[in-house]
Amino acid sequence: MNIVLLEESEKNKTCWMIRDQRQLAHICTHLKAKVGDTLKIGIKNGPRYVAEVVTIAPKEIQIKALKNVSVPEKHPITLIVALPRPKVLRRLIMDSVTLGVEKIILLHSFRVDKSYWQSPFLKQINDYVTLGLEQAGDTYVPQVECYQRFKPFVEDILPQLIQQKDWAYVAHPYVENTLPKEIVSKNGIIIIGPEGGFIPYEVDLLIKNGCQAIQFGNRILRTETAVSYLLGRLSV
Repeated sequence: MNIVLLEESEKNKTCWMIRDQRQLAHICTHLKAKVGDTLKIGIKNGPRYVAEVVTIAPKEIQIKALKNVSVPEKHPITLIVALPRPKVLRRLIMDSVTLGVEKIILLHSFRVDKSYWQSPFLKQINDYVTLGLEQAGDTYVPQVECYQRFKPFVEDILPQLIQQKDWAYVAHPYVENTLPKEIVSKNGIIIIGPEGGFIPYEVDLLIKNGCQAIQFGNRILRTETAVSYLLGRLSV
């Protein structure tokens, strides 16, 4: 946790109250904060501050802002990824948010097990987003959307998204085109398939609706590895 992320509603006159048990445990146990110490805090979808600890109680810590600190810039990248296994979803969301993705779309596809959409992990996405923001020192929450029907999304929604971007790549290991070594514009869409990849019909439909299929080597990567690799390349 590199900042403590708070809601604006947690402000009391000139101070903020930290009451979240996870955050309290981190501040007291790991940081061993004392009254007068400073903490890095962020207001969700708002500014970031260096703040002073005013009071410490068993169930709350009161802090006051001392000075503003700049917030890391978002990358104008939309990540579209076939819904992964529930345990992978947590890492994928956290890492994507930490790397500064502006928007995340979770999508169904032929090789996505339908039971994944019933997972309780989906209901915890906001928690994973918060963890990713706290890791990066970011305050601005990315959009997260879910689509359980592949064809309607690709035909009706994706073309509108592509119109707002400079490029749209779908990662597919069985094509000749490779990811460009230098990408001038970061304003784009990257699409990652499920374990086992998109089936040919899905790749063809994505290409038909404005995507370019690219590969980035002869190694087959896991979904979360491919996401981190591509976002790392695009974020430089």
